[in-house]
Amino acid sequence: MSGKKYILYCDGACRGNPGPASIGAVIYLEGVDEPVLEISKTIGTATNNQAEYRSLIEGLKGLQRYEGHHEVRMDSELVVRQILGQYKVKNEGLKPLFLEAREIFQGMKCTIKHVPREQNREADRLANEALDNSSHRTN
Repeated sequence: MSGKKYILYCDGACRGNPGPASIGAVIYLEGVDEPVLEISKTIGTATNNQAEYRSLIEGLKGLQRYEGHHEVRMDSELVVRQILGQYKVKNEGLKPLFLEAREIFQGMKCTIKHVPREQNREADRLANEALDNSSHRTN
């Protein structure tokens, strides 16, 4: 089982910045088209970058269920570069999220890389689906 590779795609979305926000994450076993786990949920009010970090955190927590070497792919260059230590985290609202994500990430056999938005469509769809579904609810 430890020879398997799992790939996590994650994305955050918000309508307004800050505004209603959501996350999407999807995990695939490398070489298999069907996902092993999907996450799609609203997270309340957040900035876009906070939503990106929350998607990474939730995705990493999901990824911890699977043994092996993992790869995270995100279209947020800011988050990827901050996790890799290439950019400093200057925004106070992001620091706790960065620290949480970094702690989980460092405890795993995992790499992270930036991918173009078009390669992250499924996670984006899941994040937007959560927002769309929540906006149609009536109380």
